[in-house]
Amino acid sequence: MLVPIQRTGVSDNPLRSSESKLAEAVGLAGAIDIEIVHSAICWLNNITPATLFGSGKVEELAGIVQSMEAELVIVDHALTPVQQRNLEKAWKAKVIDRTGLILEIFGQRASTREGVLQVQLAHLNYQKGRLVRSWTHLERQRGSTGFIGGPGETQIEADRRILQDKIVKLEKELEQVRRTRTLHRSKRKKVPHPVVALVGYTNAGKSTLFNTLTGATVRAKDMLFATLDPTLRRLTLPHGRMVILSDTVGFISDLPTHLVAAFRATLEEVLEADLILHVRDMSDPDNAAQAADVTRILHELGVRDEGEGSTKIIEVWNKIDLLPYETVESMEARREETTAVPVSATTGQGVEFLLETIELTLSGRLINRDITIGVNDMSQLNWLYEHAKVHSREDREDGSVALNLDITEHDMSDLQRRLAH
Repeated sequence: MLVPIQRTGVSDNPLRSSESKLAEAVGLAGAIDIEIVHSAICWLNNITPATLFGSGKVEELAGIVQSMEAELVIVDHALTPVQQRNLEKAWKAKVIDRTGLILEIFGQRASTREGVLQVQLAHLNYQKGRLVRSWTHLERQRGSTGFIGGPGETQIEADRRILQDKIVKLEKELEQVRRTRTLHRSKRKKVPHPVVALVGYTNAGKSTLFNTLTGATVRAKDMLFATLDPTLRRLTLPHGRMVILSDTVGFISDLPTHLVAAFRATLEEVLEADLILHVRDMSDPDNAAQAADVTRILHELGVRDEGEGSTKIIEVWNKIDLLPYETVESMEARREETTAVPVSATTGQGVEFLLETIELTLSGRLINRDITIGVNDMSQLNWLYEHAKVHSREDREDGSVALNLDITEHDMSDLQRRLAH
């Protein structure tokens, strides 16, 4: 059973409808094969501290839970430990909130050692605030055998201490992961391939686009959080420049802060990127709200697309194969004024232009040049054929070679440095 919450007159994102929030919550539950027997949007005038809902709504929902014989109730809202415990007593069923549901999904999706560590850390931080005296083993224990001895450590305190010890251990292990990632990045910088990171709302089609661009076989499924662990692959651009393409975990609205913190090691790939591709599902009616959520999380991570220290961001308007022909035509007509690139990761439509846009953004515009390579610089010919489009070649009697070619501004600067040595 699923209960999305909407407060009367209050909206954290006015672009998102209540119906879309309900559909997303159903999708989240479906991502871990939970069967929804009933779902309803509950409008709240005020938050009740003890139960979130008013007493009448708690009673009404209790009747539905019993009639449907629901074993689990998902409240698509943050619940305090007290609210969760009181609702479980009133409804006689297990109750989890939005954070708990997302953690369950992450727990099933994590496949690498890093992903498992991050999920465990987020889970423990979530549990630490939810230790309540629900069982007899949590009764106070005596600190000594004497009659007047003071109270000893309660079982709650012992459990909390054990959890804290585990959290510290996991944080140390994740710190080692972070250092390893930093080492890998430093090695990549010695071979200066730019990093291009794919970001976007979950289920926007990032992994499908990643597979289309690189020929990889990353799991891509019409499901929220189908991909959790980051993947990196090499990608060759049209004029031969090599880049590293990174696929990351999808974002979602109301993503709890401690979840973002737990996955910071993964998201550091985004922070270190030379270029970010913000993938949007243009077939989703709520794509504007989703884009706003992604932008907000990027800002929380410290990514800026303007001003000093900014990272270049290209919007990729995905799933145009699901849109009417007239809409796609309109998008392509506005391509220059929006700097967005319409594509279909499934059919490949627009992907070639996307690659050209990536190269243009990273390397500058393409320029035509007449270049003469002297006898002493013949070792640069192979590099030129890999990084430029050669239109004509003349082998001269003095051993030099005259070329007419198209080359990017970045590669032209690189060639000048090579010839100067």
